[in-house]
Amino acid sequence: MSGEVLVRHETLPEGTVVHLTLAHPERRNALTFAMYEQLAAACEAADAPGVRAVVLRGAGGRAFAAGTDIREFTAFATGEADGGADGLAYEARVGRVLDRLLAVRAPVLGLVEGPAVGGGLALAAACDLVLATPDATFGAPIARTLGNCLPARVVARLQRRMGAGRAMAMLLTAELLDAESARAAGLVHRVVPREEFEERAAALLRRLCGSAPLTLAALKETDRRLEAAAAAVDTDDLLRACYGSRDFHEAVRAFLDHRTHSWEGR
Repeated sequence: MSGEVLVRHETLPEGTVVHLTLAHPERRNALTFAMYEQLAAACEAADAPGVRAVVLRGAGGRAFAAGTDIREFTAFATGEADGGADGLAYEARVGRVLDRLLAVRAPVLGLVEGPAVGGGLALAAACDLVLATPDATFGAPIARTLGNCLPARVVARLQRRMGAGRAMAMLLTAELLDAESARAAGLVHRVVPREEFEERAAALLRRLCGSAPLTLAALKETDRRLEAAAAAVDTDDLLRACYGSRDFHEAVRAFLDHRTHSWEGR
């Protein structure tokens, strides 16, 4: 599977900005397993001395990230004992990447154009600030697409960013939020017209780079510690049940075949 995470360093008078681009445009920047590993490695490198901000965006301007590349799920076994184990391993992989993104010392600015759904939503929520274009959409419609499940750490993050009621309503209804709704919920910092997007992003980066780096790092670490308790909730049994289900296995095939799937609840 193609796709990669591109890394670019920009030197400003105040320090270095690391630009990370999710590049898989033919799949709306859906992440392969290899891309997740590349993103984790890029976040590790972004903690180098002198880095004052990190930017995360999708390539091409049409999508931030349309989740995980569904083709990665075709090798998952069925049955709770086997397929559930594959799902647990996948969620553990993604969880490590999200943890590493959250642990970046410098502020992380997410630039969202188009859809940020599924794993893309989780990545956007892990950014410290999000700028979005008016055509941006946010959500995790898994209750109507794949029938898998979100781990506690992702649900907890969404609830902290949006409020528990709004986050659960979005997930249970499998609806996508438009950019303004995401801003009203607190997930998005600003909605910016496309013609002003790059300029406004650059201005925000200059503001971040001109602030006290130890203060920003301390604020981020405080937020991580406050969130840690909720993220420690064990949901492995729920993940195993969903990923090991016949519903999930059939829904993956239906998604790739562009056909409708009927849920059986098993």
